[in-house]
Amino acid sequence: MRGNLIDLAVAFILGAAFGAVVSTFTQIIMDLIGLVGGNPNFDTVTIGEVNVGRFLTALVSFLIVSAVLYFGIVRPYQLVKNKLSKEAAAQPSAPTTDELLTEIRDLLAAQKR
Repeated sequence: MRGNLIDLAVAFILGAAFGAVVSTFTQIIMDLIGLVGGNPNFDTVTIGEVNVGRFLTALVSFLIVSAVLYFGIVRPYQLVKNKLSKEAAAQPSAPTTDELLTEIRDLLAAQKR
């Protein structure tokens, strides 16, 4: 078994569990919208003869889920990643192969003298 397969399985399980958390949080936001503006379910909204309410409800839910994912996962991940990359850049890097070979050449040349 490869490590990548285990990582993928864990990510899938955590993603499913996190989906329930995000759905519940979305419902809380929709309930808050309902307190402010009435019923948060837009299923009955129509434009002329076209029922666009289900689309509006799905759109609001999508925007809430997107905001939760961005500000709860993506943005913190980017901040940690940037911090770690800055710390790695601040550490002195190992000499390259060319630098090591040049140093060996210079030492051998000094020994011959």
